[in-house]
Formats: sequence, structure tokens, C-alpha cells
Amino acid sequence: MKPTALPQVPLFSSGPCAKRPGWGPAELVSTDPHKTTLGRSHRSKIGKSALAEVIDRHRAILGIPDDYRIGIVPASDTGAYEMAMWTMLGARGVDLLAWESFGAGWVTDAVKQLKLKDTRVIEAPYGALPDLAQVDFSRDVCFTWNGTTSGVKVPNGDWIPDDRTGMTLVDATSAAFAMDLPWDKIDVATWSWQKVLGGEAAHGMLVLSPRAVERLESYTPAWPLPKLFRMTKGGKLNEGIFKGETINTPSMLAVADVLDALRWAEEIGGLSALIARSQANLAAIERWVDESDWAGFLAEDASVRSNTSICLSITDSSFTALSPDEQAAAAKKLAQLVEGEGAGYDIAGYRDAPPGLRIWGGATVKVSDIEALLPWLDWAWSAVKAELKKAA
Repeated sequence: MKPTALPQVPLFSSGPCAKRPGWGPAELVSTDPHKTTLGRSHRSKIGKSALAEVIDRHRAILGIPDDYRIGIVPASDTGAYEMAMWTMLGARGVDLLAWESFGAGWVTDAVKQLKLKDTRVIEAPYGALPDLAQVDFSRDVCFTWNGTTSGVKVPNGDWIPDDRTGMTLVDATSAAFAMDLPWDKIDVATWSWQKVLGGEAAHGMLVLSPRAVERLESYTPAWPLPKLFRMTKGGKLNEGIFKGETINTPSMLAVADVLDALRWAEEIGGLSALIARSQANLAAIERWVDESDWAGFLAEDASVRSNTSICLSITDSSFTALSPDEQAAAAKKLAQLVEGEGAGYDIAGYRDAPPGLRIWGGATVKVSDIEALLPWLDWAWSAVKAELKKAA
């Protein structure tokens, strides 16, 4: 039977992600022209103050140490991570971990673009985590904390030694604000506003430990750096970047939007509340999968299963017997049926991942909306399965 109840907010995209509950554009516009940042220069007093507030609220909510620098940089998480790679890698050998498309992209950057001479690639297929015991922390290490396209995260930071001599460069874009990041294990971290905060795209966050600052000030890469990647002047860190003086012009509308999200995060209880909301979303889907006769998790090991980018596989024999192209078509049809009913948007699996579904479970998504979505998945699969049987 077709369900009758729809999610109140049927937005389950893995980026840009759903806005915080109760969001509206009116929240971003002050009626006092002397207080609004819209239409003002990012270099004005009010513009700089807003950018500094973004940094300060990030530090407070995430518990980032006082001696770590936090900067707002261009081009979302991608720009922030490439900024770190282009300026810091090459000083020593690099271990590159990849278990999904974004990690594989950093491998491509290091091996084919930067052409680093001493690299080791440690890989795992979608749904699994590489053998972390293979990592050599006398080398620099690049990895994603949470694989957005595979739904696989590292379980914690215990595998990273305190006495490492290399640096850890962490892509944390779908982990920050939804997972507990141990800052003493991280030298560089990046993310974007568009994920767990539900902010707008195009702006990245870059966090540097004192060891990362030391690397920037003591090492000059062999390749030329574009202006957007330069973080030093005269061999010293450009501190302005980490006080809200952005390298290029930011969107002040996006700044107002992320400040709204950060204030909401503080109002509901900060990081612990954000994590709890995301974990509740995963728990709702886990309960449903336990009862399902056709759906499973791409990440079978619960200890590495993401609570933000929740990736589902289709386990029914009528699906697994299909060719890869047929599986992709069936999974796409399932997602289209759900979307056509207005029950869930953008739930198709990532294009490079095994055919299946991907449901965003970050903190801006309400568990009641997740619970309302799930019966629609059952209905849509029944319809797709009936078509498969008819075609057979």
C-alpha cells in the first residue's frame, strides 16, 4: 500500500544539505540598515566582525584548541583541502587513504597533479575501511574522516599516535559538527558550511595545528602556488586569513546564513546535541533495516558506519541477479518514484558508488522526517520489484 504520511521536510541531499529546522530567508536580513552585512564590504568593520564571529563560533562549538588557527577560504571543502595539500605536501613521504571517490580524488591530486615522488596509496572498496595498521605516521597522512559517497567513517582517532612525526591532513567535510573530532590527532582539518550546518556552498573552513603552521613557515614547495593557495608572506603565516580577512570576496549572504546555523547549534545544546540528532537519524534507519527483507547498509560493519551520509544497498535477489547497468537503472527508478511522490529528494546513491540509496542524516534533518521517508522506500521498492518480475 502506498503510504499517506509525507515527511514535513523531504530534503535528504548529501550536499547542499537541508537547512536547520524553522529556517527562513527572513532570518538573514536585518531591518536595520546599520546592522545588516548584506551589501556591505567584507573589509568593512561590520563585515570583518561577522567573519570573525563565524570563526569564533566554530571554535567554541567544536572545541578547537586556542592555539589552532581557523580560516575561511574559497571553494568549499575542496578548495580548503587542496590549499593544504599544495602548500604542505612534499616535505616528506605521504600515505594516502582512499575508500571512496573524494579520497580517491586526493590521491589523484598528489600523484598525478603534484607528482609527489614518495607516495603510498592504501585503498579499500566502497563499504569498507582500509587497514589502518598499515599507515606509517613518520610520513604525512591524507584521509577523509567520513567518506561521504560510501557511508564509511574512521571509528575514532585511537589509531593515530601522539608521537607521530608526520602530519595528518583530514578532510572532515561530512564529519565536522556530527562526529567527535579529536583535535590532538589532527594537524589540518577542512570542511564546508553546506554539510552538517546546512549552510550555503562555496566557502571552506581550514584549521591548522601549531605543527601545520610550523610546516608552512619552514617549507617551500617546489611548484608555483596560485594566489588563492598562498598562506604565508615573507616566510611567516598570514595571520589575517585566520582573523576573518579572507583571500577573496566571500558571500556576505552565505556568512549571515552560516551564522544563523551556528547560533541555532548553540541554542539546541552545541556539539553534543548535534551529534545526538545525527545518531538518532542513523538509529532510525538501522531499526528499519533490521526489519527489511530487501535493504542493507553499504557499510556492513556498524563501527565504521556513517551517521551523516547513510548509504544503503539493495539485497533482494531479484536485484542482485541483475547486471551492473540494470542495477543502476533499478536503483535510479526507486529514487525517482520516491521523489515523484514528494516523499524524499536527492536520495540516489553517488554516481561512482555501487547502485543503491544515500540518505543524509546530519543534524539539520529531523528524525521524524527520516521515519516518514522509510515506508516510501518500501513502497517504491515493491513497485520496482514488480516491474522486474514482469520484465523477467
